[in-house]
Amino acid sequence: MILKAVAMALTRHPEINVSFAGEVIRQHGTIDIGIAVGVEDGLISPVLRNCGPKSLTEISTEAHALIERARNRQLKPDEYTGATFSVSNLGMFEVENFIAVLMPPQAAAIAVGSVRDVPVVEGGRVRVGRRMKVTLSCDHRALDGVQGAKFLGELKRILEHPLEMVLPENGEGRS
Repeated sequence: MILKAVAMALTRHPEINVSFAGEVIRQHGTIDIGIAVGVEDGLISPVLRNCGPKSLTEISTEAHALIERARNRQLKPDEYTGATFSVSNLGMFEVENFIAVLMPPQAAAIAVGSVRDVPVVEGGRVRVGRRMKVTLSCDHRALDGVQGAKFLGELKRILEHPLEMVLPENGEGRS
């Protein structure tokens, strides 16, 4: 779900899907998401290509296959190079928050922490809510904080309205 939400947010904020190379900022025509995968002796990031138009099911199926091939050391070089954005998720290790390292020439990446039960105040009452911390790393030569904040706001909105990830992209799911 996170990968689909990121793809949707990048589609709506293409200024985040850029790379910085020397003196040039390159706007990418496709959303190619690198997925950080821990392997025995380190980390590799297989790339899920052209995520923008893909369904949640397509993204999930392709991501699982890439991750499995990464863990079994069966990736080809073109399957782990050329990401335009990266997602690193340490939530499964109960890491609450961390900072994703940018892999040049990418200009942005997110770090996804664990989902936690926390006290939430709504309407003057305290209840238990579920929260997940997401941290955006940006190369400020290509992006600024306002652009990053707008992207994160859209990502948050999409994750809080998960039906939008399965509805057609004609605005039916937007609130």
